[in-house]
Amino acid sequence: MTEKNVSKIEILINKLLIEIGEDPNREGLVKTPERVAKAWEFLAKGYKQELSTVINDAVFTEEYDEMVTVKDVDFFSLCEHHLLPFFGKAHVAYIPDGKIIGLSKIPRIIEMYGRRLQVQERMTHQIAETINDVLSPKGVAVVLEGEHMCMQMRGVEKQNSYATTSSMIGQFRKDSKTRDEFLKIVALKK
Repeated sequence: MTEKNVSKIEILINKLLIEIGEDPNREGLVKTPERVAKAWEFLAKGYKQELSTVINDAVFTEEYDEMVTVKDVDFFSLCEHHLLPFFGKAHVAYIPDGKIIGLSKIPRIIEMYGRRLQVQERMTHQIAETINDVLSPKGVAVVLEGEHMCMQMRGVEKQNSYATTSSMIGQFRKDSKTRDEFLKIVALKK
């Protein structure tokens, strides 16, 4: 976000405080518009990230052809319907076909899509499609388990609920044994 955008966000937050019945000049709120603008710059940073920069040439030739799984990756995002947080764990696997990716790049891809206004379903699909496009593997599997504040603190107010979404590509979609192996790995506790 540019300085100009930050200033616009500060003005909007100041107006929001007035609209909900607050005094933006109250001691505890004087710097709130500035803090909120900075928070939004961080929370929406995924819009400014480029996949090539996130991956940073960390794709390597390797003849490994077994499943690679990165699980229990914390993610945080904002529901595009209410601008409230949803967060949870992401589990990602792929079966290489001559190329592998640096393991730290998978959480970075998750983060890039999480730092945008999202729905969990789309985010799950975006992560899977991106890994598929970058590596052309034999298959990709992604499962996200998320808690949604829009469900827990408003609306139905179901505090112990969470949503699970999955996206299976290639061998994970076609072969139930491969899919089951991934889901068993995801279910394993540390």
